[in-house]
Amino acid sequence: MFSSLFRKETQILDTPEKIAAALQDYQTVTGQTVTTSRAMQMSTVFGCVRVLAESVGMLPCKLYQEAGREREVANNHKTHQLISVAPNGYMTAQEFWELLVTCLCLRGNFYAYKVVALGQVQELLPINPGSVQPKLNDDWTVSYEVTFKSGQTKTLTQDEIWHVRLFTLDGLNGLNPIAYARQAIALGLSTEEHGSRLFTNGAVTTGVLKTEQTLTDEAFGRLKKQFHEEHAGVANTYKPMILEMGLDWKPISLNAEDSQFLETRKYQRDEICAIFRVPPHLVANLEKATFNNVENLGLAFVNYSLVPYLTRIEHRIKVGLLKQADQGKHYAKFNAGALLRGDLKGRYDSYGKGIQWGILSPNDCRENEDMNPRPGGDIYLTPMNMTTNPEATDAD
Repeated sequence: MFSSLFRKETQILDTPEKIAAALQDYQTVTGQTVTTSRAMQMSTVFGCVRVLAESVGMLPCKLYQEAGREREVANNHKTHQLISVAPNGYMTAQEFWELLVTCLCLRGNFYAYKVVALGQVQELLPINPGSVQPKLNDDWTVSYEVTFKSGQTKTLTQDEIWHVRLFTLDGLNGLNPIAYARQAIALGLSTEEHGSRLFTNGAVTTGVLKTEQTLTDEAFGRLKKQFHEEHAGVANTYKPMILEMGLDWKPISLNAEDSQFLETRKYQRDEICAIFRVPPHLVANLEKATFNNVENLGLAFVNYSLVPYLTRIEHRIKVGLLKQADQGKHYAKFNAGALLRGDLKGRYDSYGKGIQWGILSPNDCRENEDMNPRPGGDIYLTPMNMTTNPEATDAD
């Protein structure tokens, strides 16, 4: 019955009407058709999506169990294995989270089929968002129409589909960033295409060949062919010209900066970074990055770019993957502190303050660094000026 669920899902566009309807939301004023794959061909879009996906993918995600004020990692819970080790037989947890964030960035929605056994989710199988159509029924339940590669369509329920959505206007469908930002992306693609054509078709510099003589048709054709073959394109740049019959080269082109071409490209790069809320310095735009503000830019990236994705996923894990009986005492959480993995000084400074104020013990810090505990390392210190009994004797 569910054999088709394990195949690659694809929406079948077998008529001109279906193709036109699928492309209608992606037409732009520039004439560019901005689809998901077309947008990813723009370096800034690719860079922003990759930064977001890989940043979330490298963060450890664990399932915790609460017991009063105590909490511990639920190592024996199946959901913990799904979100921290492997959600299915062919993906790691990192690859799964990267795919999820990529779908949110490019489609606004992520869907996965839940393989359930004995009332517990055993596997999560990603589904192409383009082949799923969610629907809110009259009884306020949600159903999903999934179109498979064979063209067959099945209606599945929330018990079978795990749905993570981006910012939404109706509470059900996440907004597609590519569709809503298609004009800005199209302008960026157009400037890239213009630059490519400039270097592909341009000669040493754009201009005219001038002579006082009248060229025969044969001479004109030979000159045109020879000039195109020997001086057009980047590979022929700076080649010397051999001119005859009184021909003179007169450059007339505008410089790329004079035509505001480079400024337009820079502006579009910043605008697309704003769409994905990624600091420009993370996609190799260091124009406004300095040693004084780059740390604050990194903190803003975590707080305002990554945390919204992390909390959406965490809440959907609790609601969509846990049984109702487990939802009150279990929760999932990404460890954003892993972003300091490459900053040894920053980690050790935070450990020092944590130990000083009794928040961490030495063994807590050693555990975070994958070191074995040491004897006497489980003591939590309390500063003398913070004690609740300042009149106690030294012996006490």
